[in-house]
Amino acid sequence: MTTLIIGLLVPMLGIVLGSAVVFLTRKEMSGLLQKSLLGFAAGVMVSASFWSLLLPAVEIQGDTKWAVMPAVVGFLLGMGFLLLIDVLTPHLHIGTTQPEGPRSSLSKTTMLMLAVTIHHFPEGMAIGVVLAGAGQTGVSITAASALVVSLGIAIQNIPEGAVVSIPMRTSGKSRTRSFLLGCLSGIAQPLGAILVILLAAQFVPMLPYMLAFAAGAMLYVVVEELIPEASNGQHTNLSTIFFAVGFALMMLLDVVLE
Repeated sequence: MTTLIIGLLVPMLGIVLGSAVVFLTRKEMSGLLQKSLLGFAAGVMVSASFWSLLLPAVEIQGDTKWAVMPAVVGFLLGMGFLLLIDVLTPHLHIGTTQPEGPRSSLSKTTMLMLAVTIHHFPEGMAIGVVLAGAGQTGVSITAASALVVSLGIAIQNIPEGAVVSIPMRTSGKSRTRSFLLGCLSGIAQPLGAILVILLAAQFVPMLPYMLAFAAGAMLYVVVEELIPEASNGQHTNLSTIFFAVGFALMMLLDVVLE
């Protein structure tokens, strides 16, 4: 129970810290900071998808020729699920002014909130599925590795919280309201985690599919949102450097603390 509570609360702390950046900055986020944060977040998510989700999904099936199939199926379903949400939900891509999804009368700040909420849902699923896996016998996911995933996503949540709260401030909202909206954007994360934990408890054989599903959903966000924005315009080398830092940090935490 302690692992479960910590695993759910630590990522939310990252969102709160990131949103609090609005109290320390001017109205606009510098290009250098934005590229660094986007690159770092992408690196953490890619690393977590492989080391903490896809690899355990294969290992659970044992040393057989087709052990990879649940991971393949779950990965593609996760990608498809986020694609469907992306198409059906009006939202604003991070760092852009052009809305996507169905035509909507929502404000740009509201659509930005929706975009980041879409990001947080698969991250919550990733947290939930590793916490559920840590509670199952015969599954190569320890409580320590589950907490590492939570910590890694918490670190990645810091830039995502800032990416919401600072544009809110730029649009004219007060610092306090921008901070609260940044925190609110992360509400989908614990909801996604709790949903997956409840499902995993009922359908233990589905665990490898759920691990890979979360990985596919997270990687969709990276490919569709984070990398294009991190690679656009100036300072792209900086985003690449911070991608490497984020990937290496998450890999180090996952392997060393397992």
